Amino acid sequence: MAGTSSGIVAGLTAVAIGVVGYLAYQAQATVPPNLSGRPGPSAASASPTGRAPRDPLHPGALPSGSGTGERVVYSVDDDRVWLVDEHNLVRRSFPVNPGTVDPPVGRYWVTSRSNAVTGTDGLPIEHVVRFTSVDGVVIGFSAALRGDADTGDGVKTGGIRERREDGDAMWKFATIGVPVVVIR
Repeated sequence: MAGTSSGIVAGLTAVAIGVVGYLAYQAQATVPPNLSGRPGPSAASASPTGRAPRDPLHPGALPSGSGTGERVVYSVDDDRVWLVDEHNLVRRSFPVNPGTVDPPVGRYWVTSRSNAVTGTDGLPIEHVVRFTSVDGVVIGFSAALRGDADTGDGVKTGGIRERREDGDAMWKFATIGVPVVVIR
């Protein structure tokens, strides 16, 4: 009887390992393109241009391939931001005016925030939400206090400017550690 029960345990263990392996394979196959940091089975679903697929009937809709869960999605090609909650529902979407330095496509996290500072272009800004830097230029979202979403002329800046009401929404949503997904 002991040999039979050990055979059953060994069989169940083999089945469990097979199920875990299958689930791991399925999880890898559903990683969105450009977010895993390495090519994989999902690379075939990426568009030839490197852009996340868009819904032609709803141009402001959240592009597919931007991940899942709570996150800020920023499209450098569309100059648009989506604030997405933990249930994958878009809580707010709005246009932005980027600085002169774009962040590379990828997944980042909010690393620091400032309520009010002077931007690298010399303009007073508020609700600064930073998530990366490129060649020494800090990249983040902010709103100009003068209500102007444009960045200063001729200055190398990573400020992604929002209207003040959009900056308020970003400030409330994007706390330290919230993911920021940059797409084309």
